[in-house]
Amino acid sequence: MSDKPFDPNPTHRNFYGRRHGKTLRRSQKGYLAEDLGALQPAGITLQDNPGRTPIEPGAIFGDDRPIWLEIGFGGGEHMVHMAATYPEIGIIGCEPFINGVAMLVGKIKAAGVKNVSVHPGDARDLMDVLPDGAIAKAFLNYPDPWPKTRHHRRRFVTPEHLIPLHRVMAPGAEFRVATDIPSYMEQTLEEVPKAGFELLSQRAEAWPDWFSTRYEQKALREGRVPAYASFRRV
Repeated sequence: MSDKPFDPNPTHRNFYGRRHGKTLRRSQKGYLAEDLGALQPAGITLQDNPGRTPIEPGAIFGDDRPIWLEIGFGGGEHMVHMAATYPEIGIIGCEPFINGVAMLVGKIKAAGVKNVSVHPGDARDLMDVLPDGAIAKAFLNYPDPWPKTRHHRRRFVTPEHLIPLHRVMAPGAEFRVATDIPSYMEQTLEEVPKAGFELLSQRAEAWPDWFSTRYEQKALREGRVPAYASFRRV
């Protein structure tokens, strides 16, 4: 783990989402200043690893446990739930939105889970330095929708993201996608198989171990219908 302060490293590639929202509460600022550093895996940012040398996955959690990845964890509800439900695995979350990072760290402290690591930045930074086959399961829950057609290239489900994801996932590893945007699921079903994944299921019901996030609850309140898809890395 790294003792570096919060550093989202926004300069070395294009990034289109928000990095900051409402003013952080004092407690949230404390989480970032005092607790986040111990949760960050070392060697991911360009400043820490300018040569992009591959990192050793076993060093992140100190053993050879399976590693899961959550891409854009939002407020962290699902990620902490998974960490608590499966204490035998280690889960890494990537999220550039600083308010979400602060919320997650608060939830980690409240839940007392120890098998969580946090990269407060773009998931591509992590995928750049993970070795082949390092990830046993990955989650993409309610990603930024980019609803305008001209912005669909900014979505995660494009070759720029999916090809590196395929590389770092182990053969047979599961990739789950949840969204309430029909065009996002359509693009997911079209693009993910092209990147080397096979569709396992497309469903209206969530997985048995699913934990509903604030984004899903908002979608339901506003009358949007969630959809869930599972893929296997082949």
